[in-house]
Formats: sequence, structure tokens, C-alpha cells
Amino acid sequence: MPIFSVKTTASQERTVADMIASKEMSEIHAVLAPDQLTSYVLVEADGDAIIRRVLEEVPHARGLVEGPDGEAGRSSMSEVEHFLSPTPDVEGIAEGDIVELIAGPFKGEKAQVQRIDEGKDQVTVELYEATVPIPVTVRGDQIRVLDSDER
Repeated sequence: MPIFSVKTTASQERTVADMIASKEMSEIHAVLAPDQLTSYVLVEADGDAIIRRVLEEVPHARGLVEGPDGEAGRSSMSEVEHFLSPTPDVEGIAEGDIVELIAGPFKGEKAQVQRIDEGKDQVTVELYEATVPIPVTVRGDQIRVLDSDER
């Protein structure tokens, strides 16, 4: 099944994807608005004619991305499957990094990363301000790596 790219207005990807999906047409099989892809929505459909017809009624949709031959550009599943698997929140964090906790009971505290568990998407940190160093395990989405000047 071919996958087509639809150009959208910036920051309107979710709106366009929701409107395309709400049409509930049997020729349109899936709609995806990945966070990593700005101003584009991916649509799996039987052909480009049905998408062009739907896009006429969808505000913020700028049209199909054209291929070099002037036809609608088609992608295969192998080209877009990396958008389908979530990236762990702990990606890009290393042991020894200085982080700030942005959620939970220690919100606003600075800490140093002691251990990373990618399987559970958790990080064990040691708080800077604590009188006694206590390891605290938090989810990867509850921390923010500080600038390298602060390392």
C-alpha cells in the first residue's frame, strides 16, 4: 500500500491528520502526524486521487508532495517505519550528566545521573542539594539535561 506525504501549514499537522481521518473513507487506511516531521502528514491510501479529493475540504492542507516525475510522491513502509517506533525518553542522556528534575516531588532540583535503565525508560539520579546523597529513580520524561556550560 503506498504512503503519500501531505504538506500542511506549520503547527497544523495534528489538525489536518484528524480531519483526514474523520472522513472515514475505505480507500484511506491510515493517517500519521509524527512529531519529528514538521509541516507534513503521512497518509496510507489506495491512490492519490482520493487524497486529492479529501484535501479540497481540509483547511491547512497545502497538497500532496510531488515526485520528480510530477506524480504524487509515494513512500514505502520501510521509509516511514522509523516514525512508528517511539524513541525512549532517556535517549541522549549519559551517566554523569547534570540534569534538572522537571516533574514530581523534586521538581526544580539539580541532580547528577548515576545510572540509566533504557528498558524501563528510567534514570537514577543523585540530588545535589541533599545533605545525604540519596539515589532517586525517575522516569526519563521527568528530567531535562542542562546546558553543557553547567556540566
